Amino acid sequence: MSDTITVTASALEARGEPTLRPSADIELMTVPSVLGRESGERDPLLLRDKIMSDAELDKLRTRRTKNTKLAAFYEAQNEHIGNLLKPLAVHTTDAEQEEKDMALKVKIAINVSFAANIILAGVQLYAAISSLSLSLFASCIDAVDPFANLLLYLSHRFSSRVDERKWPAHGSRFETSEPMQGPAKLGRPSQAFANDTVGNIVYAFIMGSVNLVLIVMSIQELATHKGGDETKTFHLIPLICVCISWAVKFSLFLYCYAIRKSSSQVQVLWEDHRNDIFVNGFSILTNAGGAKLRWFIDPIGATIIALVIMGVWTRTAYEQFTHLAGITAPTEYVNMVTYKAMTFSEDIKNVDTVRVYHSGPDYVVEVDIVLDPEMPLWKAHDIAQDLQDQIEALPNVDRCFVHVDHEVSHKPEHRKTK
Repeated sequence: MSDTITVTASALEARGEPTLRPSADIELMTVPSVLGRESGERDPLLLRDKIMSDAELDKLRTRRTKNTKLAAFYEAQNEHIGNLLKPLAVHTTDAEQEEKDMALKVKIAINVSFAANIILAGVQLYAAISSLSLSLFASCIDAVDPFANLLLYLSHRFSSRVDERKWPAHGSRFETSEPMQGPAKLGRPSQAFANDTVGNIVYAFIMGSVNLVLIVMSIQELATHKGGDETKTFHLIPLICVCISWAVKFSLFLYCYAIRKSSSQVQVLWEDHRNDIFVNGFSILTNAGGAKLRWFIDPIGATIIALVIMGVWTRTAYEQFTHLAGITAPTEYVNMVTYKAMTFSEDIKNVDTVRVYHSGPDYVVEVDIVLDPEMPLWKAHDIAQDLQDQIEALPNVDRCFVHVDHEVSHKPEHRKTK
C-alpha cells in the first residue's frame, strides 16, 4: 500500500493537490472531495486510476519471468485497492455471505476431521505400542490433535466466562479467533481453536517436552545397541494401521484443498492434513527401513520427525508471544483502516494517528481524527461512535478506540515520552 500511496501522491503533486505520505503517525492535510460514507464514490487519492486492466496484466504475463512477477505484484495491488475502496459495511457483509454459502461444507470438513483425528490417534497409538517403533511413536505424538483441542477448548471456555470486573477485556488474550493469514504449522492443533494464543503456548511447551524425551530415547538406542541383529522385527499389522491413517489423511487433504479458501479454519485443516501426510509417510518408510534394511533407520527417522515438530512448535510459541506482546498488524491492514477512517465522513478533516496491534489473536485499533473545533459535542460523539462501531465490525478486530481532536499541531499523544 505504501508503494501505491507514493505513486498516487506523485500524481497529486503534479496537479498541485494535497498529498498523503505514509508515516508512523499519519498526519494528513485537508483532503478534498471526501464524500460521506453513504455516498457511492469515495476515492480522494484517485486510487481507482491506478488499477491495472486485465489486458495490461496479460501483456506482462506473456513476456519474461521478471514481468510475470511484476504482473503478480500489480494483481495483488489491484486487489488491495479494491479492498480500500470497498465500504466498511461491505467488508462485513461479504464475509458473512461467504460464510453462509460455505457453511455446510465447512462444517463437514471440521466435524469429519475432528472425528477422524480422534479415531486415528487411537489407531496410531496402538500401532506404536504394539511395534515399539520409535518412528511410529513420533507420528503418534503428532497425531494427538484431540488432546490439543481439549486443552484449547478449556482455554476458550475460560475466556468466555471470565469476570468482567477482573478481566475488563473479556479474556481476549485467551480467546480463539480465525487466523488472518497464519498458515498452519506441522504438529499444530487443527480445529477451530487453532489460534488460541495462551493454549497454543502451553501446548507448544508440552509438545516440545514430549519430543525431547523421544529424541533422548532415540539417541540412547543408537548409543547402546549391541551387535547382532542388523534389522528390527517387521510388524505388519501396525504398519497397515499407519497406512490406513495416511490414506484417511490424504482423503481429507483433498476435500479441504477444494474449499480451503472458504474458511480460515478449513485452511488450517488442509495444511494440517498435508503435514500429517508427510509425517505418517516418513514414519512408514523409516519403520519399514529399520525392519528390512538397517535397524538404525528407525531411531534416526524418529529423531528427524521429533526435531521438525519441536522446531515448528518453537516457532508457533514465538508467534503467539509476539501477539501477546502487542506486535503491529500487517501494513496492508493498517493502510485499510487508515483509508476507511479518512473517507468515513466529510466532517473528518484530518486523520492524525492510526495504530493497529495485536492483543492476543485479534487486533486493537486506535484512531485519532480531527473535526471542526466549532462542531457540537453530540455530532462529534456520533461520528466517532459510528466509526468505532464500523471498525469493530471488521474481521479480527477485538476493540477500537476513536479519539477526537480539533487540531494536529501537538506532541504525540497516548504514549509515555522519556
